[in-house]
Amino acid sequence: MLTRVEKAQQKWGGSHTVIDNWLNERQELIVLYCKIAGFAPYDKKDHALPEPEQIQSFCQLLMDYLSAGHFEVYDDIAKACEKKGLESQKLANSIYPRISSTTDVALDFNDKYAEVDKEDLLEGFDNDLSVIGESLELRFELEDELIDNLFSNHTD
Repeated sequence: MLTRVEKAQQKWGGSHTVIDNWLNERQELIVLYCKIAGFAPYDKKDHALPEPEQIQSFCQLLMDYLSAGHFEVYDDIAKACEKKGLESQKLANSIYPRISSTTDVALDFNDKYAEVDKEDLLEGFDNDLSVIGESLELRFELEDELIDNLFSNHTD
């Protein structure tokens, strides 16, 4: 996931402030995901669950990222696609519902874990974390397709 965002930043970075900010937020989200999942270099020797504060921070950043996508970036892309052609608009219209399904997964994760505390057992957390990771990977791929469409067909 981190490699994907680095490539996106290299390819589209500096072209549009909203997208730059969004990709930076995506990178922060991935790093925090790796921390709570215990991926290298953040692996935990005792295989303990992450601290509740880390999970809460991840949930907050996840909601911020989703909101920025839905209320800033996607609107800009949709408007550009409408102006520039039917093929671009068709592509965007085919991708948005697939992105929405990943939003549902993220909202479910947030509802379940945003207010977790130390006393919670967090049964199923590892599985839920895996599911959100897979969903985010798909989401990032779809978002990159939208951004690529924007820059391939709509830049001057």
